[in-house]
Formats: sequence, C-alpha cells, structure tokens
Amino acid sequence: MNALKRFFYQTFLWLIIWSVLWFGRGFNSQFLAENSFAFAFQALLIGALIYYIAPMFLFKKKYVLFLIISILGITTLAFISINLFTVPKIPPPFGGGPKNINPKPPSRFFIHFLLLSISYVIAVFIETFVFAQKKEQETIKNKNENLQTELKLLKSQINPHFLFNSLNNIYALSVIDSNKTQQSIGYLSDMLRYVLYECERPLVPLKKEVSYIKDYIKLFSLKSSKAYAITTDFSVLDGNTWIAPMLLIPFVENAFKHSNIEKPKDSFIKIQIQSTPNYINFKIENSIPKKRINKDIIGGIGLENVKKRLAILYPENHQLDIIENNEVFKVKLNIKQTNNA
Repeated sequence: MNALKRFFYQTFLWLIIWSVLWFGRGFNSQFLAENSFAFAFQALLIGALIYYIAPMFLFKKKYVLFLIISILGITTLAFISINLFTVPKIPPPFGGGPKNINPKPPSRFFIHFLLLSISYVIAVFIETFVFAQKKEQETIKNKNENLQTELKLLKSQINPHFLFNSLNNIYALSVIDSNKTQQSIGYLSDMLRYVLYECERPLVPLKKEVSYIKDYIKLFSLKSSKAYAITTDFSVLDGNTWIAPMLLIPFVENAFKHSNIEKPKDSFIKIQIQSTPNYINFKIENSIPKKRINKDIIGGIGLENVKKRLAILYPENHQLDIIENNEVFKVKLNIKQTNNA
C-alpha cells in the first residue's frame, strides 16, 4: 500500500469517528465548529508523519529527534486549535449569568492534545508495521535474487566440468577404436542437447535426467570391449516426477572418477533411482581402490556444488547421507516432491 492510500484510509477512518460523535451530539453545529479543526489537524499530523517525519527520523533510527519533533508538533497544533479556531460561546442576554467565564478552560487543551496524540500514535504504529513488512519483502527479494545468482553460478560450473569429462572420454575412444568415435559423438550430442536446452528450466522430468545418466554410462562403456561392473536400477513410474536439472550427475561422475572402474578386478558401481508420487530415492555406491591413483578427497568440488544446490532448492525437503569406508563410497539422497514444473 503506497503512502497516499495509507493517508487516505487513516483520514477517512477519523472522518467516520468524528461523524459518529457528531451524530451522537444530535448534529450540534457548535460541536462541529469546535472540532472540525481538530480533524483537520489530525489529517495534517498524519500526512506529516507519513511523508516526512517517519522517513526522515523514525526509519533512520533518530528516535530522540523523532520524539522531540512529534511532541512539539502535537503541542503546537493543540495550542493553535484552541486559541485561534475555537468558536466563542454566546454570553447570556442582558449581561446576566456568572462573570469572568474563561472561554478556554485548561481541560480543552488537554482534550485536543489527547485527540491529536491518539491519532498520531495509531499512525506511527501503522507506518512502523508497513515499514517492517516492506523491509521483510525487500530482504526476501534480495535473498531470492542472491540465491538465483548463486544457482546460475553453480550450474555454470557444472557444464564445463561435464564437457571436459565427455571430451576426455571421446579422446580416449579415438585412440582405442576410431570406429566407436561416431557412436560416442551421438551420445555426446544427446547429452549436450539436454545440458544446453533442458537445463535452462528450473525443473525437468526425472526421466530426462535418467536418460542423461544412461547416455553417460554408454559413452563411458565404449572405452572398452569388456563389460564394466556397472549395475543400474531405474524405476521411474511416470513422467510427472520432476527434479532440478543436473542434480544427480555429479554423484555419477564422482563414482566413475574414484572407483577405478576401468580395472574390473574388485571394482564396481551401483546406481539406483526410484520415484514415487511423493519422493525421489537415489542411491549410488562405488568401490574404492586400495591404492588410489587420484589422491584428491573423494567428492571434491562436484559434491560440494550439489550440496549447495540442494540447500537452496530443497532446504527442508531432502536428506543426503554420504558414507565412506576403506572399500566403499555410498551416497543416499531422498528428495520430497513439493511441486511440479
């Protein structure tokens, strides 16, 4: 609600209150004349608060100045309303009645001061509430913008990593068997299509993520005429299950990188993806060679990237368990479905 609407609504509220009081006095003209200026000064105070006093002092945490200006403003307007605009009472005819009547009893100033103070305090509460809501909305907006920026950065880190690994595989194939190079380029083309076009969306069908993983495995498997010890179990029931794109891929890449799967003895990779109407269950485990050629910590940048994305995309709707011992590295990820694309 903008400032003009807030001013209008508060002024209209006090207009209704004064109208009810006037009605209660039987539409007394003396009451109307004496209090019309009180209403006008209430509107003036509310406008001054909304457009100047609150933005310049209250919201900038200049509380002492705000308090001083508020008291001075209310006192000044109350004084003006009883000294300049009070309708004088008509004296009794022929000079009768009591003498030395004070037309401005002390209690009248207090009444005007109190009325102005009440309207001002209510306006302060409203302005403070609106300001707090606005700040909260700005905080949420900035947080969302920061999260979107971070997500784009994280996704941009995935694509070069994927391309680097894929080109390495194709290069290895061209050395081993040039006839398989054409087939590998076909797989890579499908994978690139997914990365370049599908991954621009916030969510993709889980089936497409699974298809990418299958192509990745096929591309890797072309490197040898022997079958690798790779076991897969993909049970995706329908096309209504959605997931953030490229979310599972780093786990798969990590398994292929650290399992030493190219040396079949005691090496293996097991991948399981199951979906239900409410959950996505992902499990992957790989062997850990006794003598690691790559001395880097298993996981590295790729898994840290996924953890950050999970924290942003599924903050309260995922459970990630990573278990490592001397022989096996396991990842279990459960994602609760909250919405569809």
